[in-house]
Amino acid sequence: MSTLWTHQEASKATGGKAYGAWQAKGVSIDSRTAKAGDLFVAITGPNSDGHDYVTSALARGAAAAMVTQRRPNWGKNVPLLKVPDANSGLSALGQFARQRLSKKGRIIGVTGSVGKTGIKEALRHCLSQQAPTSATEGNLNNKWGLPLSLARMPASTVYGVFEIGMNCSGEISSLSKVLQPEIAIISNIEAVHTEFFDSVDDIASAKAEIFHGMGKNGIAILNRDNNYFAKLKHDAEFAHLSEIISFGSSKNADARLLNYSLERSFSTVEADICGEILKYQIGAPGDHWALNSLAVLAAVKASGGNILHAADSLREIPQLKGRGECTKILIPGGDFILIDESYNASPVSVRAALKVLSNMRPNPPGRRIAVLGDMLELGVCSNELHAALADDIEEAGVDVVFTVGNRMAALAKRLPTQIISWHEITSDKIIPKVISAVRAGDVITIKGSFGSRMGLVADALKTLCDNKREDFI
Repeated sequence: MSTLWTHQEASKATGGKAYGAWQAKGVSIDSRTAKAGDLFVAITGPNSDGHDYVTSALARGAAAAMVTQRRPNWGKNVPLLKVPDANSGLSALGQFARQRLSKKGRIIGVTGSVGKTGIKEALRHCLSQQAPTSATEGNLNNKWGLPLSLARMPASTVYGVFEIGMNCSGEISSLSKVLQPEIAIISNIEAVHTEFFDSVDDIASAKAEIFHGMGKNGIAILNRDNNYFAKLKHDAEFAHLSEIISFGSSKNADARLLNYSLERSFSTVEADICGEILKYQIGAPGDHWALNSLAVLAAVKASGGNILHAADSLREIPQLKGRGECTKILIPGGDFILIDESYNASPVSVRAALKVLSNMRPNPPGRRIAVLGDMLELGVCSNELHAALADDIEEAGVDVVFTVGNRMAALAKRLPTQIISWHEITSDKIIPKVISAVRAGDVITIKGSFGSRMGLVADALKTLCDNKREDFI
């Protein structure tokens, strides 16, 4: 990799003082994953102080460390960048990286209640085949993750695609002012993180804060099908953005879904993208992917990219672990299909996963199986929201349901008697039951909030015959 930061440029960006002459090829805030050549930033969090891990980061080959204090046990010749505050220094590094882009660089910010990571990854995939592209790694979308993602962005970047998340009002506003996106996508507004907000209206207002960091030439891309479209449109107009592009199945949408069909492992879409009729395939099943692809292609067009090439690229969109990754797993007597949605969950995303499962056709004598863990951060209505999924499960034609967690107990009690079901409090206890139940021909969806640890179930199933596992495409 080429040099990302020199000691002179990092000093200029942060107002800090460099000790030693060094060059960094990357930036890290975690000593456990720091790579050779990284600039390690010793941020201070609520539970840890990065200064305690400077020695470990340097031992892993870090080029230097950004610190607030210098400790005697580090030695005299340790390569450092001393700043007044390492947390603020990381933000300053990210802001400098944003400003040093050439005029042709385009920054896209993505937020929303659900679907933002999928949209971000699809944009990364499509745009990276057209020009140098940087994007958020994983879900580094908070007050530390976004500046870190920006600080990792090379000056040669043409397209930057960054996810913005939140846990409270005002968080997106401050992050948007750091990111300063030219294009902002809001995937949708749903009842997610309701534990931290009084109403879904408040969630919509918090998501609309992404407009706060945008200039007069900014472009908003909004979901026309969502109940909060009118509010978000008003907020975008209040921010004096130059253009508002809507997407959805509505006849009034600028990027409009004309037709689509869902297959076992992909979707076929016909769409009108701001006046251009396109037919393309998406290498992931689900009507939510069909809708999200409209936002992706609208953003590609708005950023000056080639939407024909982008639409063609969607055929090979990478499947993400825990976010819909579909795998065929060979076992004695045949195989079964695992759909890994274990990374996160909300009522709307669980319903989307159940629709995908409903569209899958098990090979006889296989069944549709759902393994569902607690949906977290839903507040006082949590039990009701879990129990309400019973109707969706029945409609999806699910044969077997495993539920995990205290909140999912409400769903377990509501399931129709004709559906075979088991319930456990923790994911590790449900694993033996799922493994015992699975058989050739089954299609299994695993879904739950990250804290419910449903990824353990997915990993256990993936290793049943790991040496013969193959991706299902």
